[in-house]
Amino acid sequence: MYKQLDKERWTGRIDSESEEKSFRVHQKIRLLDMGQVQTQAENAFALLGFQCDEGVRRNQGRQGAYHAPVEVKKALANLPWHLPSHTILYDVGEITCEGGELENSQKHLGQAVERLICHNITPVVIGGGHETAYGHYLGVRQAVGSETKLGIINIDAHFDMRPYRQGPSSGTMFRQILDEDGNAGYCCLGIQTLGNPAALFETANRYGCTYALEEELTLATLERAYEIIDDFIKNYDVLMLTLCMDVLSASAAPGVSAPSPFGLDPKIVRALLRYIISKPQTISFDICEVNPLVDENRKTIALAAAFCMEALVHFHRRQRAATGR
Repeated sequence: MYKQLDKERWTGRIDSESEEKSFRVHQKIRLLDMGQVQTQAENAFALLGFQCDEGVRRNQGRQGAYHAPVEVKKALANLPWHLPSHTILYDVGEITCEGGELENSQKHLGQAVERLICHNITPVVIGGGHETAYGHYLGVRQAVGSETKLGIINIDAHFDMRPYRQGPSSGTMFRQILDEDGNAGYCCLGIQTLGNPAALFETANRYGCTYALEEELTLATLERAYEIIDDFIKNYDVLMLTLCMDVLSASAAPGVSAPSPFGLDPKIVRALLRYIISKPQTISFDICEVNPLVDENRKTIALAAAFCMEALVHFHRRQRAATGR
């Protein structure tokens, strides 16, 4: 289920071949096979793709997110490099889901995430449908141990806490996690009333979840959102962050599995990412539900790439503040 690395995606404009301040990501990226991962001292990051939309298919969404990891990496390639020269950024390839083997592919994704974290490499996982988050969780949990208090923050229009009696999908992951893991907690930011039946609000309340509605998250109320985040994370040793692109307004992100007419403004999502990643407990990030097959002029792909770069920059800033480098 591991796909070989492809350097052809890492091409783009060259403003200078020697002046690093003019470099773009494709001039700094390093290709690394997962089997060759070694422990890093600091400031190492890895882009890991998860080519899967089997969970979306099972959840009756628009398929196409399988293609997102490659397309988002292509968009990242041409972005300007805003990290220090000693920062290491790897492309470690893709885990793929073939033949409907969702559960098996999630296990493989978990193994890859665990390996990166245990070698001091911060994973940035590019899905795939939001079933990506369950594989991401498996890796974080395996890396930090079963007794560690693990907080999961999801920026999403949907709770994704549906029953899974007929099997897991892109709409069941967080209920699966809370059923299996007594040391995990869940916070969801951006919930839309029209995107979730009343039963799912009851489920979220029954499981003791923290959540904020989309209409409560505005540029004017960000301080209140930060308070909600702080109240949640004070109970956890480690955080994983997941972003479902359908939380955004369809005008900003039309190329998703489930477009949201009342979604969030990209600047709000950017502010939330920056704030959560600034927390020392946050050790990993995934971004999901980009669907290149229904995108408009690649605008959703471009936005996802920008969010990935925001994550990398702010992970590094936090590390620099901690180490003084």
